Amino acid sequence: MNDLGSEDGDRLARQLDWNLLRTFVVIVQEGGITAAANRLLLKQPTVSNALKRLEDRIGKKLIDRGPGHFRVTDAGDTLYRESIEIYGSIARLTVAVRDIHDAIRGHVSIALASHVIFPAFDETLREFSQRHQLASYDISVATSAEVTGWVLEKRASFGICLVHQQHPKLTYTHMYRQHFGFFCGPGHRLFGRPNLTLEDLAGEPSVSFGTDQLHDALRPVALLRAQVGLDDTIRATSPHLEEVRRLITAGVGIGPLPIHVVKRDVEDGILWQLPPYEDPPEIDIYLVVNPTARLNRAEQGFIDSLTARVQALPLDARHYT
Repeated sequence: MNDLGSEDGDRLARQLDWNLLRTFVVIVQEGGITAAANRLLLKQPTVSNALKRLEDRIGKKLIDRGPGHFRVTDAGDTLYRESIEIYGSIARLTVAVRDIHDAIRGHVSIALASHVIFPAFDETLREFSQRHQLASYDISVATSAEVTGWVLEKRASFGICLVHQQHPKLTYTHMYRQHFGFFCGPGHRLFGRPNLTLEDLAGEPSVSFGTDQLHDALRPVALLRAQVGLDDTIRATSPHLEEVRRLITAGVGIGPLPIHVVKRDVEDGILWQLPPYEDPPEIDIYLVVNPTARLNRAEQGFIDSLTARVQALPLDARHYT
């Protein structure tokens, strides 16, 4: 296969069937022809032929596959990333055109990490929805990595999540800082015992978030786990706060939770806070936006309202312990 010259590139732009790109994206996301065919409700040969046609058009092998083998080539990886950008932009074209002469309306797709409990966000949602009743919303909860990916791919209007490493194509606004503590549930041998020390936690069966790793968003928590000696005691993990809480209250193990989020549970006797009582791990939460996304008025208005509300708060009012 030969490289594309500039004239060939222009010809490709005019002649390419955009459905081929869509099929290719699904093949990569599903990791195989058969799985892609099932998702697209097509026959396997149809999907295979679409891939071959696209490779012929591009002039590059995009996927190296064989029995038990599937690998996206460098050219395929590049095309996949560009295709995601293309489809994100195309999906918003009708929104951009429709929104020109209308009042503030439109759909706001919000992606949140399960750790996000922030009154300023709730207040913005309440006031913005009352002021702009033609706007609609959906909220999806996912891991922080998934939230970032959705914003990058323009599948979400914005995200609010933990951030381990900032992506150069996205913008980040600090929302608030929360502190994580270790907790146990009723029936645990440490429940109700005051003045415990970190040494009392050593060797205890534990549960945690999937991001509780030295190389991930909950690195401060992971460092404390290593200090206490809980690295080898994890019995269960979940990406969602409610499920980690469930595991703790069920007695599967002790685990980390945002202190301000479960304050009521502690008061109600559902959870018991364990050490460290002073200087617990700090985790920052960010608003994540893709500056290249073409936002409708509702999306942009919501982001502006949320950002203004946050910036109006003193820094200490955005630190939760």
